Formats: sequence, structure tokens, C-alpha cells
Amino acid sequence: MKVAIVGATGMIGRRLTSRLLAQGDQVIAVSRGGAGVADAPGVAWNPATGPLDPSVLAGVDAVVNLAGASIGNGRWNAARKQEIIESRTVTTSGVVEAMRAAGTGTLINASAVGFYGNGEMPVDETAPAADDFLGATCVAWEAAANAGTAHGIRVVMLRTGVVIARESEVIRRQLVPFKLGLGGPVGGGRQWWSWVHIDDVTGLITFLLGHPEISGPVNAVAPAPVRQRDFARALGRAIGRPAVLPTPGLALKIMMGESSVIALGGQQVVPRVARDAGYAFAFPDIDAALGAEFA
Repeated sequence: MKVAIVGATGMIGRRLTSRLLAQGDQVIAVSRGGAGVADAPGVAWNPATGPLDPSVLAGVDAVVNLAGASIGNGRWNAARKQEIIESRTVTTSGVVEAMRAAGTGTLINASAVGFYGNGEMPVDETAPAADDFLGATCVAWEAAANAGTAHGIRVVMLRTGVVIARESEVIRRQLVPFKLGLGGPVGGGRQWWSWVHIDDVTGLITFLLGHPEISGPVNAVAPAPVRQRDFARALGRAIGRPAVLPTPGLALKIMMGESSVIALGGQQVVPRVARDAGYAFAFPDIDAALGAEFA
């Protein structure tokens, strides 16, 4: 299979490229800088200048679009919110237009569990979108991808949870206080964290590439979400540090503003589509997942 990965130089893109190459697939690494990844040739594309050149997709069977500005860098003022949304919708629309022109048949497009908002009850892919900034961002993002269905493109929206990986910005920020012996639950720690090991993100994408009957939203989360306090304890066990000092939610709200919902909010998301399709998670347990990356 020949796959183009947009955002190939990012955390998931690099690991996915290596995985696909290892199993004998061809990969084209598309990014703003145009750097190659592993043995995959690089192609430069700035979405602000227009759609991706369809010639890049010559002979390509599928596109995996992982591009999008980080939601965790700084407070969400109006300009930052616009950047977060447009980095997703403009890029995705440019990918879809190139796929239409090239006749590429499959798009696996990134999305996020922020689609569902905060809540206590388990939610699967049939749950509605939240009426907040992250929910609206995911709705617009997925709408840009779903425009491809009108052109006969199979579209999968991968709603990803908190990714456990050495390179993860979310995890790295937590490691600093933990290594100083100051780690612990955030904002009381009762909020649900729907997490997933990066090997299961790349594994699920590979699985979806090989299952053309699956389309629509797919939750990329492990089957056992945990409370944030339990996540903190598991991280402490993985790196051999205590996890007893809490971070007050009010302090985060003052420091981060509206974007504090990233740490203080959460949802109990279940991977119904992946489970029903027979995907076998490599890391269904939080301790094994964190231990594999950080022990």
C-alpha cells in the first residue's frame, strides 16, 4: 500500500511512518518543512498557499491527515482559537481537494475526544458533540473531512484521547513536577482521562487502512479510561516517584484561562467501533502503557 501522511514529522506521524515502512508499505511524508521521515521521501506543503498538489498523490491508496496546531500552547485568546481551528479545517479541505483531483480513495483524518465535552457517563461514537470550543472545533474539522464523501472518498475520523508517548507534550509537562517529587492529581483528579498508547494509535490506523468497510468516527482510546488521579499514580509508579501533591484547579484556571479545560476536564470514552471490528489493543492497561514508555 502507498500512503501519504500529512503531518508526518509530528509525534504520531513519525511513529506511523516507521510502522508502515517496517511492514513493507510505501510512505510519502508531507509537512510544512518537507523533511523526509526515516526512509520516506518528504514533500513540502503550506496549506495557507492552497490545496495540496494532486500530483503528490499519484498512485497513493490512502491519506492519513494528522496536521493541526497544538491546543496546549498558551491561553486561548481569539487569535489563538482561530489558529487552532484553521490549522485543522484549512489543511483538511486542502487534502480533500487534492484527493478528489487525484482520485485517492481513503482518508483517515485526525480528530479528538474533545468532540464529546466533559462528562461522567461512558460515551461512544454515537454521542453528540459538545457545545463548547473543543466540541465546535472537532465538528468543523470533521465536516471538512466529510466533504470528501461527496467525491466517493472513504472518510474515517480518528477521535484520539490523551496519547501516552515519550514525545507527548501532555505527559512531558507532568514529568517535570514528578521528577522533583511534586507530582500528583490535578484539580482534584476526579475527571476522566481517556488515554491511548501511541502504539495503539498507529496500530489502529494501520488496522483501519486494511478494513475498507469501516468509515465515520472511530474512537482511538484504550478500553479502560481512568480518573486523572489514577493516571497520576500510575505515572508515579512508572518513573518511581510519589504522586501525592495535588495541583489546585483554581491555580490552573488563573494561569491558563479557558484552556485549563484540557487538564481539568475529561470524558469517559469507549472504543466501540474498534472493539466491534476486532482490533486487539496492545496496551489495554494504564500501568503497562506508561511502563512501556517511561519505566
